[in-house]
Amino acid sequence: MTLSELLPSLGHAGLDRQLWPSTTHLDELGRVCIGGVPLTEVADEFRTPTYVLDEQDFRTRIRRYQSALPGVSIVYAGKSLLTTTIARWIAQEGLGLDVCSGGELATAMAAGVDPARIILHGNAKTPDELRDAAAIGVGRIVVDSPLEIAFLAGQVRARQTVLLRVIPGVDIGGHPAVTTGVDDQKFGFTIAGDRARDAVQRILNQPCLSLTGLHCHIGSQVADPTLYGQTIARMIALMADIRTRFGVTLPDLDIGGGHAVPYVAGDPELNLARFAEVIEHSLESACTAADFPRPALTIEPGRAISARAGITLYRVVAVKSQPGGRTFVAVDGGMSDNPRVALYGAKYTVALANRHTATPSATVTVVGRHCEAGDVIARDVELPADVHPGDLLAVACTGAYHHSMASSYNMVGRPPLVAVAEGRCRQLIRRETIADLLSRDCDVPSLPWG
Repeated sequence: MTLSELLPSLGHAGLDRQLWPSTTHLDELGRVCIGGVPLTEVADEFRTPTYVLDEQDFRTRIRRYQSALPGVSIVYAGKSLLTTTIARWIAQEGLGLDVCSGGELATAMAAGVDPARIILHGNAKTPDELRDAAAIGVGRIVVDSPLEIAFLAGQVRARQTVLLRVIPGVDIGGHPAVTTGVDDQKFGFTIAGDRARDAVQRILNQPCLSLTGLHCHIGSQVADPTLYGQTIARMIALMADIRTRFGVTLPDLDIGGGHAVPYVAGDPELNLARFAEVIEHSLESACTAADFPRPALTIEPGRAISARAGITLYRVVAVKSQPGGRTFVAVDGGMSDNPRVALYGAKYTVALANRHTATPSATVTVVGRHCEAGDVIARDVELPADVHPGDLLAVACTGAYHHSMASSYNMVGRPPLVAVAEGRCRQLIRRETIADLLSRDCDVPSLPWG
């Protein structure tokens, strides 16, 4: 019999296997452990807040994609979470890497990633970013505007492979901030109005550019695989029309990522097996209908690989109950290390990580340290009623768009990122210090302390 069975109140730990890293368990003291390491030890060594990443979970999710989609090229979306170590994991697992800034490209190169396996994205790439990517020899540049076509044509010294980003006109029905497949948004060229076809003509007119395919992305947190089926049908129809108009048969189709993961119990998740079935059927049907040769398919998961591999540790600083109102549990981090609640109204799962308690649960709101009423970690969640200052809280599913979106708001340094595996910790990114922050201030004559 397990500890959880002996002590049912360990349900406070909230260890839903769909939300937490795959190696998560409780030890005999009721402490949450990941990668064989008690999180209390991580907090003691690296302080809080700290991002913790389960290497085994991260790699396992990659392998699930490879197993479910053996004929598909899988490219990791680096914007979700990227360091040089993570870039090496990606390369070791045989994935490509997509980047969308000069900094992400530099990280990939510092990690020794083969440039041929890199895709450069972005709706407003700078001339320097385009020039550097072409000079390095990245495998594909996704063209997102007419100006990029003209600039690349005038700058590249060797023939550069490009994809054209197309808006497929598929609405996922989500938050406007994460819906990218509809016409009225900043990415790509619409099918409507011949914008995409005009861009194809522009590229084909440039002998130094090699158009090998189309790219699209319909949005984030997409749980319904049939939306990808609709996307494939529209993209294949466009590729067939391009063949008819220009006599060019494009061999590559990249349908992006955006695969949904759950953040709280009951959230929908993209079923990989069903996704594989839908894209196979859709490709077969669309290519047969258009008498078009089947293109090589690429997908770009990011969040679906990194999100659940990561958690964030916080130390409780204060507990405050307002008369007739909420109980607020204030922690030592907040919107500077997780802006998604303020940006999207995102919801999270929180657990007491440092001890077992038999105390009944209470509904609380976990808030951050920043001077904003909207600085919230998780609203109306269940924690033990005896939660108190000094306790350690763990927030699940923070491996994607937390480290990568963190800021130094209120001059609070960004947290470290620590990988755990086989009972050991490894710091991937150190904590940002006050000295780091002041070092950018050109009028600081010297730091006020050593």
